Amino acid sequence: MSSIKKIELGSQGLIVPAIGLGCMGMTKIAGMDIYGKADEAESIATIHRSLELGGNFLDTADLYGPLENERLIAKAIKGNRDSYIIATKFGYEIDDNEQLTWQINGKRDYVKKAVERSLKNLGTDFIDLYYLHRLDPNTPIEETVGAMGELVKEGKVGYIGLSEVSSATIKKAHQTYPLTAVQTEYSFFERSVEEEGILDTIHELGIGFVAYSPVGRGFLSGAIQSPDDFPENDFRRSIPRFQGEQFYKNIELVNAIKKLADTKNISPSQLAIAWIISKGFVPIPGTKRVNYVTENIASTDITLTTDELAQLEAIIPVGISTGDRYDAAGMAMVSL
Repeated sequence: MSSIKKIELGSQGLIVPAIGLGCMGMTKIAGMDIYGKADEAESIATIHRSLELGGNFLDTADLYGPLENERLIAKAIKGNRDSYIIATKFGYEIDDNEQLTWQINGKRDYVKKAVERSLKNLGTDFIDLYYLHRLDPNTPIEETVGAMGELVKEGKVGYIGLSEVSSATIKKAHQTYPLTAVQTEYSFFERSVEEEGILDTIHELGIGFVAYSPVGRGFLSGAIQSPDDFPENDFRRSIPRFQGEQFYKNIELVNAIKKLADTKNISPSQLAIAWIISKGFVPIPGTKRVNYVTENIASTDITLTTDELAQLEAIIPVGISTGDRYDAAGMAMVSL
């Protein structure tokens, strides 16, 4: 196993590699492809290759599939569970027929129900890091996090976290039970956590930060040059950032980032990941291909100079307009 640098995520004792593996794209969500079609054998091979390289931190959610993603991970880790650190999420309500209701449920009873289902689907008796996927606006965060804290005391969960929440929610939650991590979209294109003071809050409270979509949902790879480059059933077609005039404005930014990457003989994706690691955050780039997970993990060896960091900030400073990261319904569910 390779020696990726390990870091403490938050201040509750969880040690993880400096980069994780986002598994969302390895299955569909409600019939929709995520970043193109997935192949189960290649996805499992990607998880195994990640482990060989020291990347044993897997990120999933019961939403993905729904449930199929956790079951795929169970196949990949079977017989080798203790070699992996598994993070999963709950909150999007899934009924007894395994159908997504698209409602968020943070009630205590549902927390208990969701964890038992995830334990079964993952083929494990404990989850290393358990996140609330989105805030339930109809349930006090103290109720949800209180129930999650009980799971830690019962030994079913090691650590807990929240995803896509506001500073005020983080503070209330952390007073109820200590949070280990907050997970939010973060990349050159998406820096709202800096504008909204969320990073200040987690630093102050000793909570770790996990960055999903660090390569801008594949956009920063430079491989997407037209909206038509997205596969037909790909959910990125619904995202304002990738539509119309905004798409072409963003391509100019991608091309500027690629120029800097070229001077270092690395890919734009590697530059994007290395930038996040340089801030002490844990990126979880998603991939379902062996060659990409190898390339992503190699990013942990890249050092960025003060001058290079300044050049990147000049290309995409905090506050630059890159378009919304979700449609209107999705945007209504973040930063609550």
